[in-house]
Amino acid sequence: MDKILEALVSSSHPLTVKRAIVKKVMEAAEKEVTEEQCQALYHLTTRLILLGEDAFQRQVGLQVQEAYARYHRDEFARFFSKEYVLGLLQQGYGSLDHRDPAILDFLHGSLRLLISCPAVLELAPLLQTEVLRIICERPEPATCAKLATILMDFPQCVPREKAGVLFCQQLVRTFTYFNCPATEERELREYVTQVTRVSVLLQGIWKAELATLLPSLQEVFAVISSTDPSFEPSIALASLVQHIPLQMITFLIKSLTTDQNVKDASMTQALCRMIDWLSWPLANHVDTWVIALLKGLAAVQKFTILIDVTLLKIEQVFNRLWYPIVRQGALVVLSHMLLSFQHSPEAFHLVVPHIVPLVKSLKNDGLPNSKTFLLQFAELVHCMMYQYSGFPDLYDSILESIKELPKPNEEKIKFVLNQSAWTSQSNSFASGLLKITGKSETGKTGLVNLGNTCYMNSIIQILFMATDFRRHVMSLHLNGSNTLMKKLQLLFAFLAHTQRAAYSPRSFLEGSRPSWFTAGSQQDCSEYLRFLLDRLHEEEKTLSAFQVTSPKPEPATTSAETLNNAVSQPVADMPSHPDPVAANGDGRTLVERMFGGRLSTAIRCLQCHSLSEKEEPFTDLSLAFCPSMSKCHGPTDEHKSSSSVGPCQGAVNGGSESSEGSVKEGAGTRMEKPVVEPTLSVPDLVDYFLAPEILENENCYFCERCASLQRAEKVMRVVAAPEYLILTLLRFSYDATCHVRRKILDNVGIPPHMSLPLRQHGISVLSSSSSDSPESGENLAKKLKPSQKEDGMMGNRTNMPYVLGSVVVHSGMSSESGHYYSYGRNGSSTDGYVAHPSSKTLESSSLSESSTASQEEMGCADHKSTDWFLFNDSRVTFTNFESLRNVTGRFPKDTAYVLIYRKQEVSGQPSNSGPAVNGSRLSGEPPLQKELMDAITKDNKLFLQEQELNARARALQATAASCSFRPNGSDDNEPPGSCGPSGGGGGGGFNTISRLVF
Repeated sequence: MDKILEALVSSSHPLTVKRAIVKKVMEAAEKEVTEEQCQALYHLTTRLILLGEDAFQRQVGLQVQEAYARYHRDEFARFFSKEYVLGLLQQGYGSLDHRDPAILDFLHGSLRLLISCPAVLELAPLLQTEVLRIICERPEPATCAKLATILMDFPQCVPREKAGVLFCQQLVRTFTYFNCPATEERELREYVTQVTRVSVLLQGIWKAELATLLPSLQEVFAVISSTDPSFEPSIALASLVQHIPLQMITFLIKSLTTDQNVKDASMTQALCRMIDWLSWPLANHVDTWVIALLKGLAAVQKFTILIDVTLLKIEQVFNRLWYPIVRQGALVVLSHMLLSFQHSPEAFHLVVPHIVPLVKSLKNDGLPNSKTFLLQFAELVHCMMYQYSGFPDLYDSILESIKELPKPNEEKIKFVLNQSAWTSQSNSFASGLLKITGKSETGKTGLVNLGNTCYMNSIIQILFMATDFRRHVMSLHLNGSNTLMKKLQLLFAFLAHTQRAAYSPRSFLEGSRPSWFTAGSQQDCSEYLRFLLDRLHEEEKTLSAFQVTSPKPEPATTSAETLNNAVSQPVADMPSHPDPVAANGDGRTLVERMFGGRLSTAIRCLQCHSLSEKEEPFTDLSLAFCPSMSKCHGPTDEHKSSSSVGPCQGAVNGGSESSEGSVKEGAGTRMEKPVVEPTLSVPDLVDYFLAPEILENENCYFCERCASLQRAEKVMRVVAAPEYLILTLLRFSYDATCHVRRKILDNVGIPPHMSLPLRQHGISVLSSSSSDSPESGENLAKKLKPSQKEDGMMGNRTNMPYVLGSVVVHSGMSSESGHYYSYGRNGSSTDGYVAHPSSKTLESSSLSESSTASQEEMGCADHKSTDWFLFNDSRVTFTNFESLRNVTGRFPKDTAYVLIYRKQEVSGQPSNSGPAVNGSRLSGEPPLQKELMDAITKDNKLFLQEQELNARARALQATAASCSFRPNGSDDNEPPGSCGPSGGGGGGGFNTISRLVF
């Protein structure tokens, strides 16, 4: 039969005749055939299958062999013996090399003919050894794919146990040589299919034998981390990633990033090659693993690797966005790389030139997913331009290309940036010794205590939280100057953009500390604030004096006008703002426009009724206490006459002074039984400050007309309200016996909203209307509620609405010891609030009880949990208004000291500060100027290097060290300004318990 078949296939007969005869030969297989005939046919058909001259011969060989093997399986099993298979796999067949894929096709077909025969089990040990040998020879993708098909159909032929581990490792190694020189789409598709088939084989082995997974992954890392310049593994390894269980991410990334044996160069190479895998079209989860490794490296503070890889690969990742099949994964990685690279604009600026062409392509490609993708991409671009504003030449064309796309709001941008920074990454991969010292979850920056400098830190933080003031300071063009305003601008820039958890304000301390302040000792924060604002004000006035030669100085010069006018326009759609000085026409300094108000003081002689009137500016109001105010809702005339404090009088050298006995009694009472509910409120103190006062006895007024001391009436009125109202509660009273200042611990209610009485028509009408001399028995009731005659002479009063912005709290028993910390509220949370004007006579106080209650309810409803922050030197945490309002009730030594209220826009009423919401409010954060950007970039790089060096040093001891950290106490268990029984805390350390002043 074999002779007939051999002669037939090589004859010149027509194909129809040949097929008919072949059919007869196949039908004969059903009949009894001798062993010799079967063996001869099997040898013939094998030769036709492997060496056939054409497709017809190969087809005949397959059909005849299948027919005879089906009916004579035992004979075929004896033909397909171990020796025969071994010869095929090691020596090939005839002219065919043993590596030829046709050999594996024949092997696969023959095994399928024996699929239910015991012979397969007999062949399995041999095949297990041979497939391992074949893989070690690094075959081509086609050969590996065919071998993978055989092993998936016959899993009993897969190497087991140690051999199985070795097989998987060698198969991974083989992947690294899977190169594809093809350029045609058909060939590329075939190549991807072959690679996918081999990766599926590995997945099956990993599932069947879990012990093979970890060694395989270790081999993958060994391959991609190789620093051999002559070796570049194939990106086909990316096809393996989708088969790694996602549950292993945490374990694997921790193992990689904390392994001290992995060198930086190897880790850098591995990460770069993983990023290259984004080009592989069918690999799922590559982006997940890349981002996990990036976060893991950030968590263990290996910032040098992150910087190098980002700058090296960011453009390549961006270019992947042009290919729809890998676009989404590439965008995820690009977003993480850009958003986390916050210490410098360098990475973003590398891709800026490519943004506009990509946007145009996405708009025109017509793909269904392009629109959604474009929205995500535009949001990323907006975030980056917000982070690195100040480059209009780079960003103008970008803004034009995405102007019709939605823009995320500022709050969302800040949240995204805060969550994405390297210093915000999870520390779950790091040991206790490697906890990162990046910014807190608030996104705010603390200030390092440089030795009892909490007084300065608290003031800087509340000024920074004064949104309009901060934005104007950041807008000034002060390049090259060495002024205090320049130092403040630099400090604000670092608070806004540094990667550090806490910034050291040493330069600003040295430039702003009053000469009479002793370095390293406790100081009064109110005195420091007043000195700082005066310095800034006088400095700006001095600078403007050098620019009087021209009515319109050049914008580039540093002058009072430029300090007011040089407001750089933010790149991201920031509207233009009018020139504040030109709008007001008064040339006021920035301090005057932000914090300056005017106070009119009139003194009327009660003998001759002559009037002395003076109007003067103020930047803060110092509010004195009256010991009996909580009982009678007002002070006695005697106390007011002896302790009257002017608006600019310092709290350190003056204040509300009372006798020793009353101070001791007040302090003792509150230490033994703290006042939970405040009996006073800030509006009460404002009322007391503005209430008419009788000057008599030792405080009589010298009347020039009478030429003698006379009883007189003194009235103070606010005639111009500041944008930011600074209120200082004069809590330190002088003890004449002990010659020390003691603290008034009264719990003062702090309303979230209040109104400041504003007189717009002056008080000069007092002189002509008062014909009757007041009785000598002027009492407290008159003091707090003037007569109808006086009220009529004063004209109508307008209540200017204010909203609470920040509060400095003093913790301690006296001005010589204790600690300052502050509460601050996001200014943007009240930008949209518009108050309605309220004009009424002086019959009511600055804030009536009913008004107070209603406004407090409104304030509590308006204040979100993320609006308020607690600044305690280097520690910044979220808090809420309730915590602020109840702080003294819970911690009697912690009392509000300096408060800043922000003026609210009054509908239908022009402001004293000019147009555009008082002409002093900017609608967005100004761009960061180049000089500031460079300084921050340099320091951020230094910080990342410091963190990395520290982490590496600690990691050498991490395995042997056992450290326990005391958890941070909650706000309800320990006062925010305390560090234990010493009575004053400073920044949260554990070895400062013996300090008095922080």
